[in-house]
Amino acid sequence: MQPETNTLSPTPLDNGKRKFLITALNGTAIYVLAYYLVWGLHQVARLEASEFYHLRGSWNPSRILYTMADGEWWRMAIIVVNGVGPLLCIIVGLLAFRRYWKRERARRGQVKLLLLWVAFHCCNMVFGALLADTFIQTGFWYVPDWLLSLGNAVNVILALLAGLLQLGLGYFSAVAFLQAHDSRTVMRFENRQLMVISTLIVPWVAGGLFIALTKIPYISVYEGLHLVMMGLLVTPTALGCLNELFSDTVKRPQATHITWGLVGLAVVVALVWRWALSPPLTFG
Repeated sequence: MQPETNTLSPTPLDNGKRKFLITALNGTAIYVLAYYLVWGLHQVARLEASEFYHLRGSWNPSRILYTMADGEWWRMAIIVVNGVGPLLCIIVGLLAFRRYWKRERARRGQVKLLLLWVAFHCCNMVFGALLADTFIQTGFWYVPDWLLSLGNAVNVILALLAGLLQLGLGYFSAVAFLQAHDSRTVMRFENRQLMVISTLIVPWVAGGLFIALTKIPYISVYEGLHLVMMGLLVTPTALGCLNELFSDTVKRPQATHITWGLVGLAVVVALVWRWALSPPLTFG
């Protein structure tokens, strides 16, 4: 007589936790992909402006560095080289958010979340970057410093206002962020804390650490501060999500599963970026 065996099926609680883990992994991959897209556009725009003005320097996995003496710079070159990246990010961010809001948020899938993270990263490359760069007096900080020439006090005030604006934009982006997810389990209001952790906190922290680790030893304070400043957008978005009762999703959401294509693509993009810029490329 065969002994009886009991097959334990996953409980609803286990299935729920699994969905949040999958959502966190997919969200981190999308966060990394969106970051490299925006960071790449920013750096390429800066490089093109540098070559237009025949500047000399090198491009490593973390940032563009110049090998020019202070006396070799002039006002227009400083403003354009440091301002063209943020300007491009403003345009791309607005286009990405418009596409998300007008066409993608009512559709199922991961494209809408990618568009929203692109918009978030673009926002951070303008407002968060101004605050971060003012701390170390480099990058985007040069634009108001040379454009306005009103002294360091005004520069600090502008940077603080940019930080406050990023906080405000983050809070009011909560509804848009909630609409970027399909899973009914993730979207339930009683699961909102887990949703915030898996879709916002984990992608920001894990994604930022992954980006930084793949750039060692080139990772710079400049880029590190930019990664940290995303918290000025993520944190108020998380608070807004916790306070928002909205919990609807698309009529026929996709089943929650690991999007291995996105995960693999994120890893490949990070490794190719590191390989292509190590050793650093020189220009000028």
